[in-house]
Amino acid sequence: MRSNLSPCVFTLLIFLLMLAASACSSGNPANNPPPEDGKNQIILATTTSTQDSGLLDFLIPKFYENHEYLVKTIAVGTGKALKMAEDGNVDILLVHAPSAELDLVEKGYGIDRKLVMHNDFVIIGPAGDPAGITGLNSASEAFQDILNSESIFTSRGDDSGTHKKELEFWDDINADPQGDWYLESGQGMAATLRIASEKDAYTLTDRATYLANQDFLDLDILVEGDPRLLNVYHVITVNPGKWPQVNYEGAQIFTAFLVSTKTQELIRNFGVDLYGQPLFFPDADKTDSDLGLD
Repeated sequence: MRSNLSPCVFTLLIFLLMLAASACSSGNPANNPPPEDGKNQIILATTTSTQDSGLLDFLIPKFYENHEYLVKTIAVGTGKALKMAEDGNVDILLVHAPSAELDLVEKGYGIDRKLVMHNDFVIIGPAGDPAGITGLNSASEAFQDILNSESIFTSRGDDSGTHKKELEFWDDINADPQGDWYLESGQGMAATLRIASEKDAYTLTDRATYLANQDFLDLDILVEGDPRLLNVYHVITVNPGKWPQVNYEGAQIFTAFLVSTKTQELIRNFGVDLYGQPLFFPDADKTDSDLGLD
């Protein structure tokens, strides 16, 4: 029987039927993010080092294999991440500024703070080393020599965990770095590394981000091993008692994933194949005291 529908209407109906069939047949594969439906979103604020090192790009797909949550990652400096938690704009944090983290918890905005992993900070600079810091055992002494020589130093200047650690060393030597030799990038670690390389400058960086970017840098590790260069990461959930809208259930599930035996082993081996060494060391079975943070 001939259809009375116009060709345009008939074509539109066929197109709509094809869309409906596609929707019915499509599933939600375990290795893909679930749909963005609000309830199933987990908003994670984290330091740029976990993003720039590639760790989150490696771990989050593993999370999707067994959990129907969409993890929305916001990679910023730790200071900004903590402020987002205080304002109730995220569900969970993965950050590396222990004293600032404890302040957040003491104010009641963060709960369930748990150790996840650590690596270390290193001082890098040009091979020519105009400040003469190569091989020093004390990071504070290295900062003093950089100051005395007014060798170019690139700071993140962004209230990140790395920036907070840098300021600790300037405070150690009662210095307020200023002048043409002291540059503030206001950017993340990877961008700051590129600027330091272009300027033949020194900078403080976490080892993981340096290793992940070293092929594009003309900078060497000059100072390492000082116990004060330890770089520790905690996961913290935002307190639903302060902000009822946060996805506390999802945050708990992601926390459990990060500290699980399986994920900790993934962290232990991350980077070994590419760099011959791990970029992070798992710590979920330890306490802050074990790492000398108390």
